[in-house]
Amino acid sequence: MATIYTEISSNKWRTVVVMTLFVAVVISLGYVFGVALDLPWLLPLAIVIAAVQAFSSYWWSDKLALAVSGAREVHKADAPELYRLVENLTIASGLPMPRVYVVDDSSPNAFATGRDPGHSAVAVTTGLLGKLDKPELEGVLAHELSHVGNYDILLGSVVVVLVGFVVLMSDFFLRYTFWFGGGRRRGGGEGEGGQAGAILLLIGIALALLSPLFALLIQLAISRRRELLADSSGALLTRNPNGLADALERITADPQSMRRINKATSHLWIANPLHGTDGRTRGWLAGLFDTHPDPALRIARLRRMAM
Repeated sequence: MATIYTEISSNKWRTVVVMTLFVAVVISLGYVFGVALDLPWLLPLAIVIAAVQAFSSYWWSDKLALAVSGAREVHKADAPELYRLVENLTIASGLPMPRVYVVDDSSPNAFATGRDPGHSAVAVTTGLLGKLDKPELEGVLAHELSHVGNYDILLGSVVVVLVGFVVLMSDFFLRYTFWFGGGRRRGGGEGEGGQAGAILLLIGIALALLSPLFALLIQLAISRRRELLADSSGALLTRNPNGLADALERITADPQSMRRINKATSHLWIANPLHGTDGRTRGWLAGLFDTHPDPALRIARLRRMAM
């Protein structure tokens, strides 16, 4: 039976698997697109860029997520109550103290990022600080620190960069095919060579259309799984599941939408900043493309933990 501790262990090797898989996908796309468009330099370029992307996503994805969110670092003198809550929770969990950031936004929300517990950061909006009481804020911070302790902050941050690159590659292929008619296709004359070139071009177009969708679905599946795990481990850390449940109710019911929204980092936040999530039941197809689990499901799970 899976436990929080086995999930933490699996998150570590899952990060390696996902990074390897995405690099393999990028190289495969580079090969197919290069042959289909008769651009032999595309494969070595894809290999170089895939390696650079994997390296940079490991080392700098947290800085990118904080920068695009408009987060500013705060210290104990700047936000003593927030800093003290984070400090107490890190002592209780045995984690090192993360860097603490605040995002100037009236919508209540929060996220964690970094490559490991020793290089992590927690960011909260000013709306979260102003609209939640202490047990609710503590529940949210415990949730975010659980992302750190569960080693899924790296996985979420890496996926931001790698999914974005798959989308860019596919977009390049489609635009090049549209403007240049597929380039100088190999065996572009009549007969079997021309037919093979046309078939390969069709395969390339299909991959260009489907690859971003598959990459997005992988990103969303990972995001939903990690949110549920962080809910459970955060509730265990505070020993007050109702604190986080109350916070989620307040956050999802808040009418304010975030001013500064980026689709690439939307899955990092505790609640989806891209659209209202009022907990209403929707069709399975709509839920398939959600970055977060259904708020009603999350709240119900936490309420059951409190019984």
